[in-house]
Amino acid sequence: MVTLDDAVIARLKTHSKTFEVFVDPDGALGLKRGDAVKIENILAVEEVFSDAKNGDRPSEQDLLNSFGTLDPFKIAEKIVTDGELHLTTEQRKRIQEEKKKRIISIIAQNAINPQTKGPHPPARIEAAMDEAKVNIDPVKSVDEMVNITMKAIRPIIPIRFEEIEIAMKIPPDYAAKAYGDISAFGKLTREEWQGDGSWVGVISIPAGRQDDLYSLLNRLTKGNAETKFLK
Repeated sequence: MVTLDDAVIARLKTHSKTFEVFVDPDGALGLKRGDAVKIENILAVEEVFSDAKNGDRPSEQDLLNSFGTLDPFKIAEKIVTDGELHLTTEQRKRIQEEKKKRIISIIAQNAINPQTKGPHPPARIEAAMDEAKVNIDPVKSVDEMVNITMKAIRPIIPIRFEEIEIAMKIPPDYAAKAYGDISAFGKLTREEWQGDGSWVGVISIPAGRQDDLYSLLNRLTKGNAETKFLK
């Protein structure tokens, strides 16, 4: 359970009344996005208020009229999902910065420059976001914000999501140990064990992760893997 010092107020106005609860800001944002968050884990106080700062509580009749129940967890969940979150400036800034980093990471790993077929460095993506003045909404999911960001930065840098296929051959000295890490890295579309114990396969991965794949293969085979870019 979150402490009061770290909590924010979630507020819902309904039936001409105001209802408030103290909640963890990150958990409340997740609940609003539809994440699997248990309301009892994000409440600082298991009570519903009409004015949380002053400690004023609504009457039972007001709760029944507005929510049809006196269960504080059911009422609190309704307040969080349908109401407003009052984040402090510091909390909003922290959440936005953390979400921005995740958005940049996802785009860098999954998108390419279609002109060069290579990935964009995270710094270039961030610069394009700043130039496009992308507003990081704390409430929207990361997936939503990735789509919004891609639309915003396409006029600034050539970029698109794309899957690529890379063929590889792993020498027999490394094949058995390397197989698990390689198969977990992406989707194997073709594979075959050779008579000499070597392994050949074709892996499908987000285009932006090709450098990561080459680094993995070099580490697993001490630079002895053979690769070929297919598409």
